[in-house]
Amino acid sequence: MPSHEQLSELLDPETTVLLTVECQQGVVGPDSALPELAKEARSSGALANVARLVAAAHASGVQVVHAIAERRPDGRGANHNARLFRVAERLPVQQLSGTSAVRVAAPIEVSEEDFVVRRLHGLSPIQGTDVDPLLRNLGCRTLVVTGVSANVAIPNAVFDAVNRGYTAVVPTDAIAGVPSDYTPAMIRNTLALVATLTTTAELLACLNRRRRD
Repeated sequence: MPSHEQLSELLDPETTVLLTVECQQGVVGPDSALPELAKEARSSGALANVARLVAAAHASGVQVVHAIAERRPDGRGANHNARLFRVAERLPVQQLSGTSAVRVAAPIEVSEEDFVVRRLHGLSPIQGTDVDPLLRNLGCRTLVVTGVSANVAIPNAVFDAVNRGYTAVVPTDAIAGVPSDYTPAMIRNTLALVATLTTTAELLACLNRRRRD
């Protein structure tokens, strides 16, 4: 993991964006379509850590972007070319546009300055969405990736960020996947190769120091 000084250099508020991935009620909320994932996100402390990071970002002037996955009631435009999509179509809770399932989940608070980017297709919060052009227009160089899941969307986001020239920073205790032992394996064997790994506490220390300065 980087030193405090190295991490502070990466986290310039003018060029840093905090991305929350699929931290929505229908995924990590009490009535989740994926109760095992929701339980892990909450019991591990990952969702609470995302909320802490969002609050610190708001206080320190770091831009926050919330990436939401949803679908139209008629399913038009959605993918059907993988098992994951076909299973999702049969779940009792659907991530339908305009419903409570696609609202950012508590305890994360959304401010007026935040961007909420919604996608109707694919696996990535960046590929084929408004996230990348927004990041470029915001002058982003460092993207802090948080949320779920470590199985699919988080590695997608990290790979896409790196491929587009951003430095990806992952607070390892602010992401979650299933089963519980999969996330550390993904971090150790995959994300460690392409992202700067840190913790929520280390990020908060850097953001709070920036705020005091």
